[in-house]
Amino acid sequence: MYYAIISEDVPNSLPLRKEARPAHLARLEALRDEGRLLIAGPHPAIDAEDPGEAGFSGSLVVAEFPSLEAAKAWANADPYLDVGAYERVTVKPFKKVLP
Repeated sequence: MYYAIISEDVPNSLPLRKEARPAHLARLEALRDEGRLLIAGPHPAIDAEDPGEAGFSGSLVVAEFPSLEAAKAWANADPYLDVGAYERVTVKPFKKVLP
């Protein structure tokens, strides 16, 4: 089943994100390579494709896991949490309907 991992950043998280980004992306690429990643990306802090120094307000990952517990365990091991970039992470079951 798919699960949505909705993460919210702490204020001024950009330096923290930059520090942990390579490790964060490596985990997402592993999900992609396993065919389990539906979508992933950050939420720009401003209404712009490239928010520059405004940074990001959070992230969304939708990926396949065997259970809610497995999805939560994966989410809780995110490098962005380790460096303090995320303030809150919510994991919910997700049912893809369209497209």
